Amino acid sequence: MKNIYKTILLNREANRKMLAVLLDPDQCRGGILASTIAILKSNTPDLIFVGGSHTVTSIDSLIDLLKEEIKTNIVLFPGNASQFSTQADALLYLSLLSGRNAEFLIGQHLTSAIAIKKSDIEVIPTGYLLIDGGKPSSVEYISNTRPIPRDKKEIALSTAVAAELLGMRLVYLEAGSGANLPIPSDMIEYVRSGLSLPIIVGGGIKNTNQLTEAFDAGADIVVVGNIFETEPDKISEFVVCTHSYGKETSN
Repeated sequence: MKNIYKTILLNREANRKMLAVLLDPDQCRGGILASTIAILKSNTPDLIFVGGSHTVTSIDSLIDLLKEEIKTNIVLFPGNASQFSTQADALLYLSLLSGRNAEFLIGQHLTSAIAIKKSDIEVIPTGYLLIDGGKPSSVEYISNTRPIPRDKKEIALSTAVAAELLGMRLVYLEAGSGANLPIPSDMIEYVRSGLSLPIIVGGGIKNTNQLTEAFDAGADIVVVGNIFETEPDKISEFVVCTHSYGKETSN
């Protein structure tokens, strides 16, 4: 059985940053899926996240295809309990701590808990924090929760530390798919300064400058997805940028 979380910790100790490409089964289909897979085969990210806020397309079939074509770890990034699949290598067991909707704090978890427990999938409990990305997001609408304001880094840190004290293993700062703005660098830095857990950052990252800024601020894993749905050829730029990060200064 793979231990993806251990790999994340080892990479963090070595200051090796990681890139996760997020694929939404509803958006990544047909020609887009074919071109994306072709690029991912020769420009392989550290992780592929599969899921979305409102996914209705089969997740199993997409994961099967990805595992057949691409040699990397597939991690579930579920919007709800129906998006669980035993085909993936790991599951981000998300709890939307920034909101006050019990359905996404614990309610959805009850639906799939027994099936997850019986499976061989690696489960990574993750504190999920929705941050204002400059426009309403699908997560905000579906979960009926308000994001943490961009200028309230103290609230973000308090929420992240609560996740740590609750025994979660990752903290995910999310601006939302297609966000106008990425997570502010000073917020990432502030959360990083008071947290010992690895940090995932996603949403609103459209170029490698923003990717590097997130890494510089303290992100251990950056998730990029929306931009690749229209420009899959950019995947190679992000993969190269991630894998070369820090090497120039360390030599």
